[in-house]
Amino acid sequence: MIEARFSGRLGQFALDAAFRVPGKGITALFGPSGCGKTSVLRCVAGLSRLPGDLVVNGESWQSGRRFRPVHRRPLAYVFQEASLFPHLSVAGNLGYGRRRSRAGAERIAFDEVVGLLGIAPLLDRPVPRLSGGERQRVAIGRALLSQPELLLMDEPLSALDRISKDEILPYLERLHAGLSIPVLYVSHDMAEVERLADTLVLMEAGQVRAAGPLGEMLSDPALPLLHRPEPGAVLDGTIRCYGPHYGLSEVDIPGGRMLVPGELGPNGGRARLRIAARDVSLGRLPPDDTSILNALPARIIGGTPAGDNQMTVRLALGEAGEGTVILSRISRLSWDRLQLTPGETVITRIKAVALVDPLTLPR
Repeated sequence: MIEARFSGRLGQFALDAAFRVPGKGITALFGPSGCGKTSVLRCVAGLSRLPGDLVVNGESWQSGRRFRPVHRRPLAYVFQEASLFPHLSVAGNLGYGRRRSRAGAERIAFDEVVGLLGIAPLLDRPVPRLSGGERQRVAIGRALLSQPELLLMDEPLSALDRISKDEILPYLERLHAGLSIPVLYVSHDMAEVERLADTLVLMEAGQVRAAGPLGEMLSDPALPLLHRPEPGAVLDGTIRCYGPHYGLSEVDIPGGRMLVPGELGPNGGRARLRIAARDVSLGRLPPDDTSILNALPARIIGGTPAGDNQMTVRLALGEAGEGTVILSRISRLSWDRLQLTPGETVITRIKAVALVDPLTLPR
């Protein structure tokens, strides 16, 4: 468990932030520019000192007047810019990270990092000949080889163009699946958060608005995330099988099973799916004459006005509503005409196009 509380002023900026999140997986600090995400990260690193408390997996790093200095905190920090040593090769930069590790602390092997980040072909290459995405992968590798107990990432993709972002995101997903190091990940890009995060800390004007599992935060009517123009639900499922004849994979999710285009990975592997609310329609009867492949029963949790005579409907998959929560964006006319009410079971009709960007994670 990571428990943090910082309160004070950094120049003209007032920070009063507290959160408690799991000490594993990826926790995203999310919010608009200037809301205090990087300030929190710097306090966790010990680069900025404010009154407060910090406990990382049972170990106190800050409490009252006790303050563990930066060099004694077993963490690594990945900045927006890769900041590699230009006079060293890729292997030389990685070796620097290894030399900074504490004696006897090696838990992450050199070959493991090189394999997870796909940088074996780059080891002899000089830094000036790397692309932006390659530089950032090497910077992450160097950080990991310092054997941190906590990895801090401050908008590591913000300096990259879209092509470079698309190049590096699968490697970040692979790290998420393959390593047990907790990560605090700063971002103002919800697409990144939905792809990578397990837990979300929502920040606003120097304070923590809410913190919790990503799926719950995305569907909470008290939070602004539900009221975005394009809300959606993120689901983690298990790949059941792949049917090559139709090119579809079966994915088990809490409360049902879905058909997803493409071969997502080995049977038993994990796949993350995003279902846009606009791609979920509702009905009372299973469709019998439609091209839509996924029609699952779900129980209505509630409906929230979404402006422009729209409603965002929150639904728990499964006949009894025992499954994961998804969202549907329908017109207010449809809500009234169908006389939808919380607690009743309906059929969700999910367009296949909503499932074309799954994120495959090795088990």
